[in-house]
Amino acid sequence: MAQPIVINKFGTMQGWNAITVNLFGRDVEGITALKYLDSQEKENVYGSGSKPVGRSRGNYEAEASITLYKEEVDAIKSASDVPLLEIAPFDIIVQYTLPDGAIKKDIIRNAEFTNDGVEVEQGDGSITTEHELIISHIEYDAA
Repeated sequence: MAQPIVINKFGTMQGWNAITVNLFGRDVEGITALKYLDSQEKENVYGSGSKPVGRSRGNYEAEASITLYKEEVDAIKSASDVPLLEIAPFDIIVQYTLPDGAIKKDIIRNAEFTNDGVEVEQGDGSITTEHELIISHIEYDAA
C-alpha cells in the first residue's frame, strides 16, 4: 500500500504562544522576546599532509537576552529591593507546551542582568528594553 503524502510533517508547530518563561518563581507576562544560545570553538588540527588529523575544542560559551516591558522591569526591581544589576544570579525556566500537552523545559543557569535603562521615542505606545544577561550555561531538555 502506498504511503500517504504528508504535507505537514511536524504537525502543529511551536510558536511564541507555546512558551512560558519563569523568573524568580513566577511566570513572566511582560516579555516580548527571549534569546539564548551556546557555542564552543572547534578547530581542525593539522599534521602530516593537507587534511586534518584531529579536531580541538575551545571553551564553552553561553549567552542570553530578554526583552521586557518597563512595567515588568519595575516590578522586578520593586520585588528585589536592589538595583537590577545587583540582583543575585538566578535561573530562567523556559517551558514549551507541545501540541500533545507534554512540556519541554530548558533552563538558563545563573543569569545576571548586565545592563539597565530605557529607550523610548515619540509615538511609542509601550516601552520595552532588551536586557543582556551573563549566564553560566544552558540545560536543554532539562528534567
